[in-house]
Amino acid sequence: MSSRPKQSMSELKLRRLLEHNQRLREDLGRPRIRVSEASASLIRYCKTTTDHLVPSVWGPVGKNEDPYAPQTGGGCCSLQ
Repeated sequence: MSSRPKQSMSELKLRRLLEHNQRLREDLGRPRIRVSEASASLIRYCKTTTDHLVPSVWGPVGKNEDPYAPQTGGGCCSLQ
């Protein structure tokens, strides 16, 4: 009677190991790039993408280009 729980425990351990092995295989199959390539890509993106929240780097932003500027004209509601 005690051999049955031990067998199920070993089956559970085996199943967990097989699932972990499968996850590791999936991780191994993911495409990888070098850190130097990733950092160069990030630097290139930061240099070419305008960030309206950092005007010290990009200079003042025109109100028509700034998505964070307060809206002019028409409010959210009107009184009659």
